[in-house]
Amino acid sequence: MKTVYPAWSGFFGLLLLSAVFAAPPNPAALGLDAAKLKNIPERMQQFVDDGVIAGAVTLVARREGVASLAAVGYSDLGTKRPMRNDDLFWIASMTKPMTATAVMMLQDEGKLSIAEPVEKFLPEFKGQWMIAERGKSTMTLKRPARSITLRDLLMHTSGIGTVESPRPDCSLAELVMAFSQLPLQFEPGSRWAYSSAGIHVLGRVVEVVSGQPFAEFLEARLLRPLGMKDTTFWPSASQAHRIAKSYQPAEGGRGLTEIGNPYLKGSLTSRERTPLPGGGLFSTASDLGQFYRMILNGGESGGRRYISKAAVEQMTRTQTGELKTGFVEGMSFGLGWGVVREPTGVTAMLSPGTCGHGGAYGTQGWIDTRKNLILVLLIQRVKFLPNGDGSVVRAAFQEAAVATIK
Repeated sequence: MKTVYPAWSGFFGLLLLSAVFAAPPNPAALGLDAAKLKNIPERMQQFVDDGVIAGAVTLVARREGVASLAAVGYSDLGTKRPMRNDDLFWIASMTKPMTATAVMMLQDEGKLSIAEPVEKFLPEFKGQWMIAERGKSTMTLKRPARSITLRDLLMHTSGIGTVESPRPDCSLAELVMAFSQLPLQFEPGSRWAYSSAGIHVLGRVVEVVSGQPFAEFLEARLLRPLGMKDTTFWPSASQAHRIAKSYQPAEGGRGLTEIGNPYLKGSLTSRERTPLPGGGLFSTASDLGQFYRMILNGGESGGRRYISKAAVEQMTRTQTGELKTGFVEGMSFGLGWGVVREPTGVTAMLSPGTCGHGGAYGTQGWIDTRKNLILVLLIQRVKFLPNGDGSVVRAAFQEAAVATIK
């Protein structure tokens, strides 16, 4: 087991990163118990020993700095390559909050309003139909009461349909055009239905409004300025060697079997692969910590404002009202972010209003503003019961992390 407690992160600006990270860690100064922080990798190691996961990287931080960064287990069971703190993971839907942040940046600049209809920016969405009735061999369509808005897409209440990408190098424009030709599944705003397609559409809106390809906008406006050097849709050859392998339970229920990554249709490092706004990024725990700390600080980091405080508050508070949302009990949704409305079960140790997102392969990232606490869990494992959001690994990590608060 390898555990590392790193230095304070570069919250005070990219120019200070090297000096800050050279300083010794001081969890006590952050109001966290250093001895209890050691319990986190120990609990994760038990899951490795029991064959539940191959390995994990965990990060615990506060607004003022990173208190713990720890790696346990293996990134590759076949070669027994030890997991490292800087290993990359496919974070899948943890991409969504970053896409939402890009949209809200443009709203801050007056270039769009999330209350506006999607068709204002993407004319192919004009005149959409909606499914009124389904039969065994028939389908009846009607016009929806209103057009879908950017807010609907951010909240997963648009009813937008989805299709498989026709090829790995499909452009966002082509993919979103295909979505626009499908009938809506329900009246916009009437239900919550998780939709990666809807977030992909938002990425295309960013392209149209900004005049830049989505990946370029995200890199220039968010990733590069925040120092998120290992967050990318297209890992380089050197980064590819640091990507943790993905696993599922072996037949018979004991041990793990390596599986492929559904996102990697084509060359791993090929920049022709579609940069999916709803789930295409690879990242590291440290990079994600930089992003979450900026959000926890109200949209500012290192003396630079990325997004207005009002926009952060709008994104990270409940917007879905009483609609049933999420994959575990007690959840609601903001704008591109999950929000804990009633802590219960796997979220029982978190505060109401905690926001964040999970990923398809068990990754999780959360910001508890009341506790001034950031939690990042990176694993690559599918087929948890009932699902990745409700996994025992996530619950154990969160319990151990919250217990460190003095």
